[in-house]
Amino acid sequence: MKQQHPALLSLLETHESAILDEWLAEAGVQDPTHQRATAAQARELLQLLRSALQAGGDAQGPNGPAWQGMNEALEALSRSRASRGQTAGETSVFVQAMKKPLFTLLQQTVPAAADLVPALWSATALVDQLAQRTANTFQQAREDIIRRQQEELLELSTPVVKLWDGVLAVPMIGVLDSNRTQVVMETLLQRILETESELAIIDITGVPTVDTLVAQHLLKTVAAIRLMGADCIISGIRPQIAQTIVHLGIDLQGIYTRANLADALSLALQKTGWRITRAA
Repeated sequence: MKQQHPALLSLLETHESAILDEWLAEAGVQDPTHQRATAAQARELLQLLRSALQAGGDAQGPNGPAWQGMNEALEALSRSRASRGQTAGETSVFVQAMKKPLFTLLQQTVPAAADLVPALWSATALVDQLAQRTANTFQQAREDIIRRQQEELLELSTPVVKLWDGVLAVPMIGVLDSNRTQVVMETLLQRILETESELAIIDITGVPTVDTLVAQHLLKTVAAIRLMGADCIISGIRPQIAQTIVHLGIDLQGIYTRANLADALSLALQKTGWRITRAA
């Protein structure tokens, strides 16, 4: 198989240690723990780069089967650094630091200018594209992390609490939107199924405003709860919210509502046949 760029491949085959040492020095990693991890990453990338060129990979564009191992390693590098809180720029600069040792050794080992210029151009194009791939993957990894954290925060911000056998409660705080309401509905319905509960209290005391959209979300949640064979109490209907619901013309007919959580708990005790008495 004809090699695309023999000068660059020869350099990687015969001067790997020198390239690695100068690359790490150029990257400027100070922390000993990070130095070891970075050295292992750099060594792996150099070996995969050599293997890709030996397999006939085009140095002008790291695509195709020959570059699969290299691309997977770059993606793993980006995701690992993203999870540690590093920036896309830091990751890209690390890969770009490979240029200096490659340029230096190419100038020393390729005497003819006619051969040197293509070799330098190949090294430049290759490292730039590798760095760009890490930046793209890093951005995707960060978006995945942010999306996962948002989902986790949604779950934490809308906990479903089992009060006693047959009764669940969802204290809601903050602004309600479609995504959050969907999480509430899915989590609550799943908990109703798991606990075989017959009553759910949705407390909106901490919800600052109720508009048409929020009211529709609440009605959909109540409808879904009823389809599961359970009843629902909405508590925290403050005077301002009551006026808003009336002005919006929203019909809460047939839905249990209470002004505060204490009243909702009292109703829940009554409907489930429990009674609380004070010890003498």
